[in-house]
Amino acid sequence: MRGKRKWFVNVLLCYLLILLLVTFLAPVLTPYDPLSIGLAKTLQPPSAAHLFGTDELGRDVLTRLLYGGRISLTVGAAAMMMAIVIGAGFGVISGFLGGVVDRIMMRILDALLSIPSILLMIGIQVLIPASLLSVVVIIGMTSWMPIARLIRTEILALKGETFIQASVVVGASSSQLLTRHLLPQCLPTIIVMSISGVSHAILSEATLSFLGIGIPPHEPSWGNMLMGAQSYLLSGAWWIALFPGLLITCTVLAVTYLGDVLQDRFALPQLKKGGRS
Repeated sequence: MRGKRKWFVNVLLCYLLILLLVTFLAPVLTPYDPLSIGLAKTLQPPSAAHLFGTDELGRDVLTRLLYGGRISLTVGAAAMMMAIVIGAGFGVISGFLGGVVDRIMMRILDALLSIPSILLMIGIQVLIPASLLSVVVIIGMTSWMPIARLIRTEILALKGETFIQASVVVGASSSQLLTRHLLPQCLPTIIVMSISGVSHAILSEATLSFLGIGIPPHEPSWGNMLMGAQSYLLSGAWWIALFPGLLITCTVLAVTYLGDVLQDRFALPQLKKGGRS
């Protein structure tokens, strides 16, 4: 079983590496412009000229998938980096200071977690003009709360360890405790959360774009492609929705599974249980 799992992980890694390669080499791999409209070629099924067919505006679907992947993957990675920075900082401060500060910060966190993330996204989107940067900010600002709770839980657990108490006894400063002992111990959790969170960010971008409040409609992204395809499914243009849907599904499943593998590798059961206030 272990050998089969290793083989499967290698397959997923190859898939993600190939996906990154082909999306960021899109200008070299395809002769078509993702924004070029050709009304004479609308809704053409897959063929030798257009391997994945064309969409409702005559644009090559494969080309838009490649360029859209650049946007979706960039949003996923950048938004999760933002969420990690905010969440880890919040969790470290709350867990390290403890006491009244910790209780206040946890009540703020509980209040934010009680609001559905999609409502938070829509609320923030109303205040920020639609753009690639705004989508990154929106997803990052609504994804950091679970990270903060987990990091805070780990900091609280580490503060009770013997080596931390010994460091305090010998006169280690707060900055030394954080940089030399606490943060390095939290690094595996941060890595696992970063990998797993990318899939959430990709899904969030697709959801926002599908609702028409994410990436501007003229920009190719997997979510935008699904949004544009919904009106043409009943007319038989199955290829418009099938290929972006498959890429979203496969990419999210691959990243999620790799996150689970890393979680098992670092033996982090607290990621399954979640933090407690």
